Amino acid sequence: MLVEVEATSINLSDWETLRGSPLYARVWGLRTPRRPTLGSDIAGRVAAVGPGVTRVQPGDEVYGDNLGLKGGFAEYAVAPEAALAHKPAGLTFAEASTIPQAGAIALQGTQGAAEGRRVLINGAGGGSGMFAIQLAKRLGAHVTGVDNGAKLDHLRSMGADEVIDYRREDFTRGRARYDLVLDLVAHRSVFDYRRALAPGGRYRCVGGSVRALLRVLTIGAAAGALTGRRLGMLAVQEGPDHFQPLADKCVAGEVSIRIDRTFTLDEVPEALAYVGEGNALGKVVVEASP
Repeated sequence: MLVEVEATSINLSDWETLRGSPLYARVWGLRTPRRPTLGSDIAGRVAAVGPGVTRVQPGDEVYGDNLGLKGGFAEYAVAPEAALAHKPAGLTFAEASTIPQAGAIALQGTQGAAEGRRVLINGAGGGSGMFAIQLAKRLGAHVTGVDNGAKLDHLRSMGADEVIDYRREDFTRGRARYDLVLDLVAHRSVFDYRRALAPGGRYRCVGGSVRALLRVLTIGAAAGALTGRRLGMLAVQEGPDHFQPLADKCVAGEVSIRIDRTFTLDEVPEALAYVGEGNALGKVVVEASP
């Protein structure tokens, strides 16, 4: 389908693909991005459909993670029908664009959070962290958010019980032990992460340095098994089935959306840098027609 884009939220993956770093970002182009127009989390109106499209028609309002084709930082984007869902009437285009990728990560990354459990979210100041804190709290967990000092008030406003400035304190060397760690910016040794887990605890990472991710993949399972802990990567499942439940919670008022800043299409470079340099409190959105 052809979508007239109203809003596209920025994910860290956009910044990584632009820079080709970490190295795994080059999956989307070894020397230059395979899709020269980035932006995957789109929301807009269907302008035209191909002959195989059956669920939507021109004029429908849709949103989703167009990770395969990207193209959201433009007035129009081409997307497969399977990637998008009908936008809830209770959300603006900008709000809807914040949900698909970050929401899927947060929903899947907080599975296992429950009453009486201690959950830590590393890199909690961005979009996935914003949702993950609230989801874990709704499940009854005690939540600790980790990010730079400028974001600690934001983490508290999202519901974090405790906050840690990673520049001042290493959560893997503190006294607290966690039943679940969701790591959005992994860069430490698996042995550090294992030390932060309570017996039976689970560590999941979904972003970070190549070295840290390779260590988790290669020796994480063995290192954790020796002490009754589980360490691994979060294989995020994509598609509407995996982000629509969060949209429903947002419409119902159970989870809130914080849009830190909005930019225009002419300001996409500045918007990407703002997110890539770690300044965003929640989500950043590019609006085609502000």
